[in-house]
Amino acid sequence: MTARKIYFQTGTRVLRIFGLNAIISIALFAQYSGSQEYKWLRVGQLHTWISNSGIEIEYGRRTRSHLEDQTDGMRWPAQFTFQDHCAAKGMWIGVKNYSDLVTQELYPFKVINAGPRAADLVNVFMPAEFKMIGKLSHPSVTVDNMSASQNDVDDIVDDIEDISCDRLIVNKVNTAIGITMTRKVYAFSQQYNDNYYIFEYVFRNTGVIDQEGTTVSQTLNDVYFHFQYRYAFNYEGFRKVWGIPGNISWGKNCVNHAIGQNPSVQHSKFTDLNFHIRAIYAWYGPHSGGGGTYDGEWGGPNYNTGILLGAPAMIGVVVLHADKSATEKEDDPSQPITTRFLGSDNESDQFDPYNTVGMTQQYEFIAAGHPLKTHAEDVGNAFANDYGNDPGGYSATQGFGPYNLNPGDSIRIVFAEGVAGLSRIKNMEIAANWFNNRTPFTYPDPLPELPSWMPPITADANNRNEYKRAWVWTAEDSLFQTFRRAIECYQNNYTIPQPPPPPSSFIVQSGGDRITLSWSDNALTAPNFDGYRIYRATGMSDTLYQLIFECNANNVVHEFEDKTARRGFDYYYYVQTKDNGNNSTGVPLVSSMFYTVTNVPAYLRRPAERNFSEIRVVPNPFNLRATDLQFGSSNPDRIAFFGLPPKCDIKILTERGDLIKTIRHVDGSGDELWDCITSSRQIVVSGLYIAYFEVTEDYKDEDTGEIIFKKGDNTYRKFIIIR
Repeated sequence: MTARKIYFQTGTRVLRIFGLNAIISIALFAQYSGSQEYKWLRVGQLHTWISNSGIEIEYGRRTRSHLEDQTDGMRWPAQFTFQDHCAAKGMWIGVKNYSDLVTQELYPFKVINAGPRAADLVNVFMPAEFKMIGKLSHPSVTVDNMSASQNDVDDIVDDIEDISCDRLIVNKVNTAIGITMTRKVYAFSQQYNDNYYIFEYVFRNTGVIDQEGTTVSQTLNDVYFHFQYRYAFNYEGFRKVWGIPGNISWGKNCVNHAIGQNPSVQHSKFTDLNFHIRAIYAWYGPHSGGGGTYDGEWGGPNYNTGILLGAPAMIGVVVLHADKSATEKEDDPSQPITTRFLGSDNESDQFDPYNTVGMTQQYEFIAAGHPLKTHAEDVGNAFANDYGNDPGGYSATQGFGPYNLNPGDSIRIVFAEGVAGLSRIKNMEIAANWFNNRTPFTYPDPLPELPSWMPPITADANNRNEYKRAWVWTAEDSLFQTFRRAIECYQNNYTIPQPPPPPSSFIVQSGGDRITLSWSDNALTAPNFDGYRIYRATGMSDTLYQLIFECNANNVVHEFEDKTARRGFDYYYYVQTKDNGNNSTGVPLVSSMFYTVTNVPAYLRRPAERNFSEIRVVPNPFNLRATDLQFGSSNPDRIAFFGLPPKCDIKILTERGDLIKTIRHVDGSGDELWDCITSSRQIVVSGLYIAYFEVTEDYKDEDTGEIIFKKGDNTYRKFIIIR
């Protein structure tokens, strides 16, 4: 019998494990081996990364040296930092009586793993296709002529096609047991459907077992497809150091629940649906290190200032479809067949895919069915961290099967994963009321229905902890509403009402007394188009934005001058298109802020001057050897023209009068910069140069009407460049 090499990467080293019985004890710290790629989905309020491996493992996006990445992905609401809700995911595929071509052995149970902590992309899960399709390209967004959109880095679209969603990732992976997985991930930007993704998996028995395309034709019996979710909460509290001391966001405060295990009993909140709901979901459970009471820790409050709740949301997965068999393609309401929970550290390690004992244990787990109690029911009315003995807390799972797959047969499984809860504004309101004990407290109407094992809400107007718990638990209704929308979207073949497209370009230009915003008019012909809205944030982009301008179809414009900006402050903007509400939702739909939101600040520059005598060329002379004394080494070829009229042309001429550069100064400020590059893209040489300034528009005093500059007024300055 020949030895086999299984590659797992840990840190920067690759460990080679030989032999049949090696258990990967270092799997807690392992990552991808092979060529791993990832793409971001970020068109709505939910942002996450998708891996070409078929699943998103712990520390999968970057190396383990980035410790902040342990909680990484499923960010909601994504306009604020540190809103991640996921630590790791895993996918296991198990089969009975598998004849292995490599070892020439018959294995009673064969299980291959991708995640939660390692994935072998060379020998086990082998990516074959990975691309992102977009309905449209993201807009061009600039601030002061610089790229100002995170989309330029994280929204890399491979193809533009006429698709129903905004972004579609197509991911094809061959596996060592001959099953080829094709995964499609659908993302939407419409404001009522932008907090979930739909994952569509097709598992086909192609027989392809390696990267060379070796094919083995055999029937695969009793196949299970197992998904594992290590969810995480209060990441903002952890990163900003106001969470419970010593309690990290992915720890034992995560509580997992499952509903819909009995296909003959519909959940009470979904009895109106002609669809059997089955879902798993999780929340931040009370932790004994918090406020000292069961109620006090709900929502992960900031005990220092009461500004925020760190965990005002729930996350979960709702099943949309699972084939009954390879030949019966109708939805099977009894799937998933397994909804166990398992210890995130002690019970979910990766095994050598030739370890008979380990694979048997894993197969038995993924085929074990439903527990008598869910994790949440077992925790009951207690502190979540007191439950069990796993230091990493517990993960939710769902397993689909068993299926028999003849060569060429396939199984299709579809589910939606989403996050929902209190809005940022409501979060801040509840946190402040709780922290300051602002009685009497106003409870949600109607009161949320809590599970039977939790203390009921009595709506005591003087009980601040009960008040906070009641509002936090409304996240369940919000998540269930998300599930409903995902179900409707799926049943309508991924078609939902669409807002007008965002402007294809958005330009922000800082000025001396105003900041000018302009955008393209490509949305004018969209159905029900009804104008634009402009939002602004002050000081930082990670904050709430305020509406500062709106126009309708009858007074539409494509430029706005923000004259309320104040000197010394940074400003961030986005523009939305909107419709008139004549759609099936009955309310105006708007384009996503993430298409046009700026990540570079605009600010008021030095005001324009009132006479030519104030014009200065800085530095003069310009000496390349003295950049640190001028505008710094990061801007080695920068020359500034200060004290300008609000609008003028600047023409740079050589000493003998040759025109080498024309700069259009149009932002209304008194400043303009030049990078010492000519119009023909050449670097200027040492010498004497002339800057000729000519006013391009009449300029009047806004208060008195006095003419300050007339069109055609001109002057010049000489300056020296030394290289």
